[in-house]
Amino acid sequence: MQELKENRKSEDSIKLNRWRLMLGKYADSQVGFSKDGIGAGPGAGGDIREMDDVLDFIYSREYGEEEGVREQAGGLGESVLTVTTWVNKVRELFPKETVEIMEKQALERYKMTELLTDSRVLEKLNPNKELLGMILNFKGLMKPEVLATAKRIVKKVVDELMEKLNSEIKRSITGQIDKTQDSPVKSSRNLDIKRTIMNNLKHYDREKRRLVLEKVFFYSRIKKYQQWKIIVCVDESGSMLDSVIHSAIMAGIFAKLPMLDTKLVIFDTNVVDLSDYVEDPVETLMSVQLGGGTEIGRALSYCESLVTEPEKTIMVLVTDLYEGGELSYLYSTTAAIVESGVKLMVLTALDDAANPNYNKNAAAKMAGLGANVAAMTPGKLAAWVGEVMKEG
Repeated sequence: MQELKENRKSEDSIKLNRWRLMLGKYADSQVGFSKDGIGAGPGAGGDIREMDDVLDFIYSREYGEEEGVREQAGGLGESVLTVTTWVNKVRELFPKETVEIMEKQALERYKMTELLTDSRVLEKLNPNKELLGMILNFKGLMKPEVLATAKRIVKKVVDELMEKLNSEIKRSITGQIDKTQDSPVKSSRNLDIKRTIMNNLKHYDREKRRLVLEKVFFYSRIKKYQQWKIIVCVDESGSMLDSVIHSAIMAGIFAKLPMLDTKLVIFDTNVVDLSDYVEDPVETLMSVQLGGGTEIGRALSYCESLVTEPEKTIMVLVTDLYEGGELSYLYSTTAAIVESGVKLMVLTALDDAANPNYNKNAAAKMAGLGANVAAMTPGKLAAWVGEVMKEG
């Protein structure tokens, strides 16, 4: 009986919070948020005050408070929203159907179209990963001249991310220290300290109490790998935006490594093979259509068709595992891929934070079938790929 009462109380709290969100901040003194009902129903996550800030950001324009694009807007929460953070927050906090309505109203009713029609406004925004995400969300509505500006911004952000990740990824995959051979490459990173000391002990100067180094030894860094195929398969649903960005960049870096034959596939309910553009992450990202349904099993099946040598193939599936198709088909395809000898990694998130929101039941099932399931930063993924190739 007590549990039933608590459930009813929770349902009432959620209903009250929904009404408060609908009425807006001016109703706060009459209808406050219930502390017992943090969320506002299925599909909504995060703090209720954050949701209120996101709604107020555009709907306060009904009262004539803020017209057009604003650089900053205060809410009842601690954070300050900008246009770019608003776009990301609305997708994080609300269901897809609600997001579509809000974005349409923001653009058409509340005059936020300057972002899409005036390249000067776009150029004033800070080129960062958040702005890159907003461009990918709205690029389909941009005029050609604004799209050209947007593409330049995308390239700048992508180049910065690639520069940040490039050396770490290449080092993880191409360099393995061979401690049995001396190297002619005089690099501090390859310095063999123990061997250098042992071989120069006979030159120790007792009066000056110092070791004279007549010869310095270095480890050899060798490339042991035969060519592998890596297939990166990316879910382009809106919730996977950060992972899509990092997947495109990592695939671009992988494609430049001689020991990897890199394929890149993106999917929603359709499957698109972007392998011909894999070395150009900008072109890849500008081809992505965020949103839509999701058929993971269908995408995996296509990727399976690209496998020629299972024992020398790594498949990286990037998805939140919310399957829109038949789960039985997803699981049977997963089992077939793993049993063939392909090394399958399912990434529920691939970004700097690696904080995933995913279908835990599907993740557990796929792990049980032999897939590696994890959320990773790009560096950790590169290290995993390097280890697989080393062991293989």
